[in-house]
Parts: sequence; structure tokens; C-alpha cells
Amino acid sequence: MNSRANQLKAFDRLLTIMDELREQCPWDKKQTMETLRHLTIEETYELGDAILDKDLEEVKKELGDVLLHIVFYAKIGSETKDFDIADVCNSICEKLISRHPHIYSDVKVENEEDVKRNWENLKLKEGKTSVLEGVPKSLPALVKANRIQEKVAGVGFDWEAPNQVWEKVEEELSEFKTEVQSGNQDNMESEFGDVIFSMVNYARFLNINPENALERTNKKFSRRFQYLESKAKSLNKPLKDMTLAEMDVFWEEAKQFQNK
Repeated sequence: MNSRANQLKAFDRLLTIMDELREQCPWDKKQTMETLRHLTIEETYELGDAILDKDLEEVKKELGDVLLHIVFYAKIGSETKDFDIADVCNSICEKLISRHPHIYSDVKVENEEDVKRNWENLKLKEGKTSVLEGVPKSLPALVKANRIQEKVAGVGFDWEAPNQVWEKVEEELSEFKTEVQSGNQDNMESEFGDVIFSMVNYARFLNINPENALERTNKKFSRRFQYLESKAKSLNKPLKDMTLAEMDVFWEEAKQFQNK
């Protein structure tokens, strides 16, 4: 691994390149925080994919892309004289020191849960009016549900045991089934949302990240379906002309071969 001196040298090199691109490149000169926003979101998702794929070489590359965006935003901020990269770094340093009194002060903690509770309580003391203020409105719903539950649990609003949460899941499933039988579309959607929210809560008690779990299933399904497509192609038979029974043979093959 690189020494701290080499790490700082590499970061300085990136800052210099950013200065040069902002001054000389027609595309880079035109960018604003607003035009970069959707690209930053895309890069973050690509990093997430690499992490789930356990592709560390790709993780390294995607981290570079995300870091570039951070430096880019800081460069734009310096041009408007609002902030620069030093302000960004110092701001997060001060927050980390303030939020970790068990490291930088004399507060005692016993475990990870104590740290989480301290974190949320400190945020309220800093002027936040709600523990939910830190949950971005634009988060995907599944991720948002998980973060909401983590936030409120951090201040003690939580179930005591996993079996209680599972009972809630069963209750919500029963209510959903009732609405399905009634045929009321709006009520069905509402109860289905409750089922998902309770399942996310149960996953949290089992230390399962629901977003990661669902994405693993997405990837697994995609691999199996692509295997099915390849088999259909080898037979010169379009999927639309195959029966479900024929497709199921290849689906079961895919499950055996992939074993995941």
C-alpha cells in the first residue's frame, strides 16, 4: 500500500488535473452542479454494482469516478467562493470528531448500538428537528424504508425481538390478502406497501440489507433468464414460440449450473 506521502501526492495530482480540465476542456468548463448531479447518481450505482459483484478492481475504478465528482463539485464551489476542497474535508473531519465523543472525548460506549444512539442524539442537539431529516427525499423507496427504520431505532423507537416483527409481517400479509379479495386497487397498494415495509424491518433484525438482498435476486434471475435465452437461440427457437414447460427445463438447468 502507498505511504501517506504518496496518497497526498496522488490527491494533489487529481486536484491539479481538475484545475487544468476546468480551464482548458470545453466539456468540463460547461459543467454545473446541476448537470453533474445525475452523473454522480449513476456513478454511485455503478460503484454499488461493483461492490455486490465483489469485483475489487472495478470498485477501485468506480471509487475514482466518485472521487472525481467530489473534487469537481468542490472546484465549482471554489469558483463561486462558497467553499473549496479543504472546506469539504475540514467539515467532515469536524463532524466525525463531534459525532464520535467516545473516541475524541470521555463518553463511554459498550457496543455498536450505543454508538448509533449517540449519533442520532447528537444530530438532534445540533439543531435537527427530526431524526428523519437525514433521510434524502429522493432515495429509492426500498432504501428509504430501511434508512427510516434505522434512524428511528437509533433513538429507541423499535421492536424488542425479531419474533415481534415477524408477527407484524404476518398481520400485514393478512390485511393485504383481505384487500386483494375485496378488489380495491388503492387499498391493495396501501397494504402491499405495509407488507414491504414490515419485511424491510424484519430484514434489519436479521442483519440483512434489503436492497442488497433484492439486487442479488435481480442478478440471479437475470443470469438464469439469459441462460434460457442462450438455449433458445441454440435451438433456433424464439422464446415466444416455446411452451412454459420447455422453458422450465432450461430454467432448472440454469439453477443447477449456477447453483445460486
